[in-house]
Amino acid sequence: MTRLKSRFLVDLLLRRTEAAGGFATILAKGDDTSGIILVQCSDRGEPGPLLERRFGLDGHYIWEEVGLADPKDGESRQNYHDRRRRADPDLWIVELDIADAPRLVAEWAALT
Repeated sequence: MTRLKSRFLVDLLLRRTEAAGGFATILAKGDDTSGIILVQCSDRGEPGPLLERRFGLDGHYIWEEVGLADPKDGESRQNYHDRRRRADPDLWIVELDIADAPRLVAEWAALT
């Protein structure tokens, strides 16, 4: 099975978000080849869930909601980002600001 590089996947997600009328940006650049991707979802500036792309036990990637009990707690969100980056400096953190960002991530994940 061929695995797509993380940088390619992030670029694709940014383009799909912008093509759908949203805003996307990279908050932290990870390893170009195999970095884990964390997506911070927002809708018109209102914080939403954190979604993380992880390698599952079955050999396929899965998306899981991670992090915070209250996604609107900005300080806790930043603390989570900082902890994850310390634990995994290869981690990508991408912010999407678009209506129903989790749905866009699910559609994008189906392509990859």
